[in-house]
Amino acid sequence: MTDVRPWRSVLLAETIGGLEAELGAAWARLLAEMGVEAGSPEEAALKLLVVEDPAEHEWRVVDAALDRLECVECGSVLARGPVTCRRCAFHHDARFAAREVDRVDVPPGNEHAVRVAFAVARGGRRYNARVRAGFELSLPLVVAGELPTTRQAQAARALLDRLTPEECERVTTFGEVAVLARGR
Repeated sequence: MTDVRPWRSVLLAETIGGLEAELGAAWARLLAEMGVEAGSPEEAALKLLVVEDPAEHEWRVVDAALDRLECVECGSVLARGPVTCRRCAFHHDARFAAREVDRVDVPPGNEHAVRVAFAVARGGRRYNARVRAGFELSLPLVVAGELPTTRQAQAARALLDRLTPEECERVTTFGEVAVLARGR
C-alpha cells in the first residue's frame, strides 16, 4: 500500500523515499521495543493502537502505522483516501496529535514543517494544486534543515496564486514558479 504516483522532481522523489525509509525504521524500532514480530497478530493490534492514540507516539511511528493499514471504507491507505471518506479524514486530522521532536541543528518548528509538507505531498488528492505545489517544492528544503520565515512562505504562496492549477502541477522548482508568475 504505497503511493506510486510520479513526483514532480527527482529531488522530491528522493526526499519522499528518505522519509518513507525513516518511517520504516521508526516502525521497526517500535516493534523491537515492544517485542512484537512483524506480520504477527500482535503487530496488527499495535497498528490499531497507535492510530487510535497518536498523541502517545512520535509522528513517524503514527504515519508508519497509517501506511500499514487499509481504510475499510474506501480501500485506500488509511488517511490517504478521498476527502469524502470520513474514516480517512478522521485519521488524517488525528495524525497531527502525534509528537514532533525537532532534529538536532534545525530551527525550532522545522520538524512540524517537515511533517506537514510530507503529509500534504503524500495525501495529494486531499489538497488543491497550489497547496500541493507549495508543500512539495518546500519539502526537500525543510528536510535539509531550512525553515522559511512567514514572509518567505507568504511570498511563495503569492507567486503560486498567480499560476493556473495546471502550471502548479508541472512546476519542479520555486525558480520556475517565479518565472511563470512574472508579469501576472
